Formats: sequence, C-alpha cells, structure tokens
Amino acid sequence: MASLDPDVCYRALVARDARFDGLFFVGVKTTGIYCRPVCRARTPGRDRCLFFKTAAQAEEAGFRSCLRCRPELAPGAAPVDALSRVAAAAMRLIEDGGNVDTVDGLADTLGVSARHLRRATQAELGVSPIALAASRRLALARQLIVDTTLPMTEVAFAAGYRSVRRFNAAVRARYARSPSEMRRTGGGDQP
Repeated sequence: MASLDPDVCYRALVARDARFDGLFFVGVKTTGIYCRPVCRARTPGRDRCLFFKTAAQAEEAGFRSCLRCRPELAPGAAPVDALSRVAAAAMRLIEDGGNVDTVDGLADTLGVSARHLRRATQAELGVSPIALAASRRLALARQLIVDTTLPMTEVAFAAGYRSVRRFNAAVRARYARSPSEMRRTGGGDQP
C-alpha cells in the first residue's frame, strides 16, 4: 500500500479485514485513540477517522494506542516479528548483492549483532546468513554459466566470487561438475 486511500482503509475497517492488519492504523478524532483495522471496538463514522501508515505517525499526531486491540502487537510490529524482519532484511540485502563477505559485515549493515543475525536467519530460514549468501552466489553463477557466453573468469567475479579457484571449487562441490562441463551440457543434471 504505497499511499493510503481513505476509502479503501475505511472499507477494511468496517469489514475488520485481517489482511490489512499492520498495514495501516486508524485514529479516531473524537476519542483521541488509534486502533488496528481489526479492533473489535464500535466502528467510528467515516468523518471521525484519520488513517496512518505507522503507529508512530498516529502517536505523533497526538493519538494514544487502544488498550483493546493493542496496536503495538500488529503484524510486523510485535516483538515476536523482530526475527522475521531481520531475516527478511538480510535476504533482501543478500539478493541485492550487499556486503555479505562476513556475518559481521552483513550484521553491521543491518544494524544488529552478528549473533542476532545468525539466530534470526536460522530460526526463520533454517540456514546461516553465509549459507544463504553462498546459495545466492551459486544460483547466479549457474544462471550465468548456462545463459551467457561470458568467460568463466567474468562469471566468477560477476557471481560474487573473489577468485576463480573458489568459484570452480564451489560449483564442483554443489553440482559435481566443473563450470565448463555445465556450460557444455546446458546446466542440465546429466553430464
């Protein structure tokens, strides 16, 4: 939801549509309270509602949080969602080719400790951040080997490997063939 459409927000509020929970908050002008769209309190009139993307925006506008629906527990904002937010941010950073040489570098970029990052990715994705980055590099390498005619040296560096030797070893370990053999067979599973 790039910008909030008040009509869509109000329809979601009236329907108490759980799909919108955590995507916006509603401030009720007459009470000075802000709620989640799934709040079981009586639905206010449309003219009494202001819509906010975040709870912080609602609080900045002078609203207090509802004691019934507890906006701080909205999906994505609750403490229980902290691990999934960190893991998702790490995954995005790795996919974008961010600083993934070390767990410490990735953690610094995300503003968390290396231990917390390892715990989050292990809990949410079942792998370490380094294993996630290695998988991304290998997938990109395979795509470049099969779909391009780039020299293997350029494939290695484009996929994020610092040396051709490590690139060759990683490809051979994962696919049981050298990059040249993969290119000859079109990347198929049979040599």
